[in-house]
Formats: sequence, structure tokens, C-alpha cells
Amino acid sequence: MNTSTFYGKRAGGLQIRVPPVESDDSCLSDSEDSDEDYIPTPLSQGDVSEDESSGNESTDNESSSDEDSDSNNDAPASTSATGARRRPVATARRAQQKAVWKTVQQQNSAKDIPIWQAALPNADEIRLPIQYFRDFFDADLLDSIAEESNLYCMQKNPNRALRLDRNELEQFIGTVVYMSVVHLPRSRMYWSSDCRVAQVADVISRDRWEQIKKFIHFNDNSNMPANNDGNYDKLFKIRPIIDSLLPKFQRLPQDQMLSIDEQMVPFKGRSSLKQYIPKKPYKWGYKIFVLCDTKGLVHSFDIFAGKIDPVPGEPNIGASGNIVLKLAQVICGGLNHLLYFDNWFSSLDLFVALANKGIPALGTVQQSRLQGCSFSIDTDMKKKGRGTFEEKKVVVVNVEIRALKWFDNRGVIVARTFASAQPVSNVERWDRKSKKKVSIECPNIISLYNKFMGRVDALDALIAYYRIHIRSKKYYHRFFFHFVDMVIVNRWLLYRRDCDSLDVPRKKQKDLLAFRTSIAHALCMQGKDMSRKKRGRPSSDVERDFEKKKHRGPAKAIPTLEVCSDAVGHWPVVEKWTATLQTPKL
Repeated sequence: MNTSTFYGKRAGGLQIRVPPVESDDSCLSDSEDSDEDYIPTPLSQGDVSEDESSGNESTDNESSSDEDSDSNNDAPASTSATGARRRPVATARRAQQKAVWKTVQQQNSAKDIPIWQAALPNADEIRLPIQYFRDFFDADLLDSIAEESNLYCMQKNPNRALRLDRNELEQFIGTVVYMSVVHLPRSRMYWSSDCRVAQVADVISRDRWEQIKKFIHFNDNSNMPANNDGNYDKLFKIRPIIDSLLPKFQRLPQDQMLSIDEQMVPFKGRSSLKQYIPKKPYKWGYKIFVLCDTKGLVHSFDIFAGKIDPVPGEPNIGASGNIVLKLAQVICGGLNHLLYFDNWFSSLDLFVALANKGIPALGTVQQSRLQGCSFSIDTDMKKKGRGTFEEKKVVVVNVEIRALKWFDNRGVIVARTFASAQPVSNVERWDRKSKKKVSIECPNIISLYNKFMGRVDALDALIAYYRIHIRSKKYYHRFFFHFVDMVIVNRWLLYRRDCDSLDVPRKKQKDLLAFRTSIAHALCMQGKDMSRKKRGRPSSDVERDFEKKKHRGPAKAIPTLEVCSDAVGHWPVVEKWTATLQTPKL
């Protein structure tokens, strides 16, 4: 688990308030209001904190609307530049400022975890790995890729057509999957005489493979809007792949426990989409927000392209909250699906918005986002000992939210709309002073967060085992290969779920490597009839074996020039020879 993400960022650092641009220096005027004390407003969700500023643009400034709403409550709801109505958000903020946090007494304060009102469907049969894969990369998607690739090649060089069809495209994808299993530093080494890989070299030639890689395309460049156009899309070249795969991810049956987190597609080249997250294994790359279950099965995703707009029909609660509401659209409300996220997303407005949709939520939260709530500082809690915790609750727009601060090595704050601190369990921690493990108290809500959060990291680990490492400067190539990896891992997790539902022993289930190689083999054999004979007189088995040996090469490896000329063990052996003289007979 990422401890820095769990515990949040330490308080400290100099914070400077930037004066408004159109300041009239009212503090120097002779008005009566100039002597009033300044009362700072709590951190609103339209503002972006220090952690949010890396990779997200600031949202619309809504602080001025609070004064107007307080002075004139009967005024109609205002509308922002993006078209989202601000009245519900302003109402929630006024309720947060007026709400009073109350300390929760731990006696008889336990809240049960909501019971799931649905169940996962049972599988009818176990299908082949290639059948699972083709549920996502179906014939329509492959034909569209082949058509756009041929069009792109004609746009680049009208005198030379690509002539790519679906079968050859599947062979190309199969060789790419094989390359992720047998990794070599350069792609041309798979066809070289020293490091030749038959699973790749026997399927497609080197020049043809490089030609397909060069011209593979997914959208028509002639239809791409200009940069100054309102309909400009930074993900235009990969948009057909997203529009085809996203609904298929969203239709998958969902488990009760779901989590939202960030995912990185590794990339260090020059791109306006590139982001930097220092706490990730791959710090540089493209950022994707992912909704997945406890196993890492993806149910929805959204690629970060520099701006997060509010969801139509939902309140604008800031960039970090809007992305949660966007991904949570596929969650059925009222079935008690439990949603987990970290402190980058958490806010009181988000908990209220999810509760109104019938989705209980839990997540770590920053102290600055709990308006009006104060806990003991870490120094005071450290004196009481590790395992100390405090719990408070508040009602915001008829939604009860509980916040808990637990001190381990340092304090961590968790907020939620379900469950509570009770029952308290004991966990083992290493004590540096006594140099042994000690038992400390751990609230129930902390145990739930540790158990079900971080599933996106498990997905990243499965993808990283056999990631496709094809070098390319084109961003849509990186996304396409990443989606191939994501689909294979997703289908393997669904295959494991089907095997478990049919009580198939784990020893008889394919692991991820066997599942991946099976898909690669099936794709490479697509459109190839191995039993088909050449035209003309049929050859015998001996001639057929002889032809195979000719393509296979010499029976023994030929020594290199350095070995042949090293003057070791290659000189002729001189033996003594004695001639016997015989006397001729007379």
C-alpha cells in the first residue's frame, strides 16, 4: 500500500494568498467596512489544493457566488460558464459552514455494513481464451482499424497501398503479444539469426511487421477539428478505440466492493498529455482514472486530457469530485455497492452527492476538506500511544458523515457514509524502541479501507508482468497497446471468476502467462490453414521434411569467425606412420 497516499500530506509550508487582479485597495479607503476583521472562508471544492494542482486545471471560481446567495436567498440559481447550475453546491456549502461536528461516543455506536442487494451471475461454461479476447476486440473493431490504417497509408503515400485485412491485423497483434512474453531489447532481433523467435518470425516478415506498425491508425485525420475549434479533442486519434471498448467494460457484472484510483501509462517523450505522479512506480506517462473491483476487474475508465468538466445533471464539486461522479454513473444506486477512494478525491460535497445517488462511500480525506471539524494534533495523540483514535459526525443536507482520525506512525483521517469505528480489532506493528512487534487497536473502518482499497494498483501489477514494450513516439500507439494489455488482464480475471463459479480447481485453471500465450497463438494462426498443400504434384513426406529443414537452417550452429580463428582445437592431429618394407619375391 502507498503509505504516503494513505496518510496524506503533512501539514506545513508557506501559503500565500494571491490578491485579486481588480483590487481597489479597499483597506486604504475611508469606508466604514475597512476596519472589519477578515474571516477566511473554508476550502471550497471548486478550489484545487496543492496536491490537485499537479495534473488538473483549476475549476471555475465560485467564492463570489456565496456572498450573493447569502444576501439574496430568493435569487434564481446561477449558471457557470460550463452550463452547470451552482445552487445545489452553494446550498451544501452553507450547510457545511453551519453544521456542527459532534463527538461520537464509542459505546453502542457501531453501524453495520450495508448488505449487498445483488449477486454475481453464474457462468454456463468455460470458454477458450481467444473467445474471451474477441468479446472486446470483435470483428467490427478490427475491420475499422484495418480500414483506417489503409486510408492513412494512402494519405501518406498514394503510390503504395497497405492492403491490410482483419486476419493480418490479428497476426500483428498476436506477434506483439508474443513480444511481451519473450522480451528483447529491439524489435528487429526477433527476426535476426542470433536471437530468432520462431513464434514471431514464422508468422510475418520483418519488413511487413514494421510497415503495419508504421501505418496502423484508428481515425481519419481529415476529420480532426482544428486546435482553436470548440469541438477539438486531444484524444481524437484514439477516440474510436475508447468508444468501442468503454461500453464493453461498463457492461461487465459488478461486485459489491469498488474502488477508484489513478493509473499511469508509461511514457517519457514529449506530449501535452504527459503527467507526473511522484508516488507511482512509473512517474511519467499518461494518466487514466479507473473504476475496478476488489480483484482488479475494470468497469470504467476515463483518460485525463488536461481538464475535467462537470457531469451533466450533477453538481459541480470540483475536478477531483467530478471524475468520481463520472465513473460512478455505471454503478447502480440502491444495491449497496460500496465505493472506496483516496484523499485526492474525497470531500464533503462528494460524499453528499454519492449518498443522494444511493452509493455509500469511504475514503481518506485531508483535514482542510472537513469544514468545521477539528481533531487532536499528532503530538497529543502520540502521547496517548499508537492505536489512539477519535471519531466525529455531522449531518450535511440530511446525510450523516462520520470522520475518524487514527494514529499509527502518524495520523490518518478517514470519512465515510457507512460503518463506524466499532468493532475495534488488534493489529501488529513493529516498535523501534523495544525492537519487537506490538499489538495496537485498529478501528473497523481502517481495516475495511486497507482491505478493499488499492485494487487499481493490483491491476497495474498484473499488467506490468507482461507489458507490451513497443517503442513509439505516437501517443495513440501507447494507448492501443495499453488497452490490449488491459483487455487481456480483464478477460483473464473474468475467466478466473467463471472457473470459480463452476468449482474448477485452481490447478486446472490457466495462469496469466498461459492465458496470454494462448491468445497470442490463436491470433498468429488466424487465417492460416496449416493443412493446405501447395499447387502442383503433391510431395512425399520425405520431401516435405526436407523443405522444412531448408527453412529451418543448418542442423548445427555455424561457429562465428572469431571462434574459427582462435587457434584453439582446430588444427589437424599429426599421427606417426611407419611403413613396412617387404622383400619382393623372385
